[in-house]
Amino acid sequence: MRVGIAGASGYAGAELMRLCAGHPDLDVVVAGADTQAGQPVSALYPSLAAAYRTLEFSKIGAEDLAGLDVVFLALPHGESHTLAPALVDRVGVLVDLSADFRLRDPGAYLQWYGHEHLAPELLGAFAYGLPELFRAEITGARLVAAPGCYPTAAALALTPLVRAGVVEATGVVVDAASGVSGAGRKLSHTTQFNTVDEDFTAYGLLDHRHTPEIEQATGAQVLFTPHLAPMNRGILATCYARPQAALDTDDVLAVLRDAYAGEPFVVVSERPPSTKATNGSNCAHVTARVDPRTGWVLALCALDNLVKGASGQALQCANIALGLPEATGLCAVGVYP
Repeated sequence: MRVGIAGASGYAGAELMRLCAGHPDLDVVVAGADTQAGQPVSALYPSLAAAYRTLEFSKIGAEDLAGLDVVFLALPHGESHTLAPALVDRVGVLVDLSADFRLRDPGAYLQWYGHEHLAPELLGAFAYGLPELFRAEITGARLVAAPGCYPTAAALALTPLVRAGVVEATGVVVDAASGVSGAGRKLSHTTQFNTVDEDFTAYGLLDHRHTPEIEQATGAQVLFTPHLAPMNRGILATCYARPQAALDTDDVLAVLRDAYAGEPFVVVSERPPSTKATNGSNCAHVTARVDPRTGWVLALCALDNLVKGASGQALQCANIALGLPEATGLCAVGVYP
């Protein structure tokens, strides 16, 4: 199947190219990247040289992607909603990695992203691409909005507990830390080595734009605080909720194990999750505790923000939408050390 990637020169785009190179059914034929147009893919990413010896980045529009079997939009937030309307009836499956089609309420984009949505009529047409929680929406879908790293980690930790009614759906706290690659490849002072190294910073206090998506995916009211950690990859979400009734750690672990029974890309364990254990994999590691002293329920999730938190999840969704085995081209085993 012929694949096109818009935004191929970014970290998520490069990760998509890496994963597609190991996929037996997908062949990347268009690598769209305005700023790198005319440059060989291998010049920017030597790690991809063996798989893409002659492919060059190119400046693309809808006409260049029309007719392809799968198109991934790995564009910055606010750009996909300008391109997607010209593609929805002209490609086999369209998977958007940005936030442009994740939220159901068009008014939320003005509130949280600072701009009007340019294609609000399409919001209901995109399936929310978190397979472990919304697989039925993705099956047979032609349009998929793949969630990002923070919402994925928070949702995998919390949603089964909310759905089972064992925790309250209000007053939930999500503290999460991300590696620097989550900010993208574009240079800025806040993501330079000298800024990030030996530092740990909270940002987006009270108004981070992923808050409404986390609330939509979990079904809970959430206070979300993201942090930037001095590492390349990884997300660790630590979530706090109040129990609905008396329960203990075995109870909440049982809820998670039941929710993810048979899921190839979720590991439920009593062991505290580690970002390094997920490095390079499409697998999320989750656990939970009940603190009898304070009464709080604690749920945690670790994942690789570029794989399960972005490109791997997008490929997993494409597999489902195309009717291919869901795990094709994806690995559940992390790279260590």
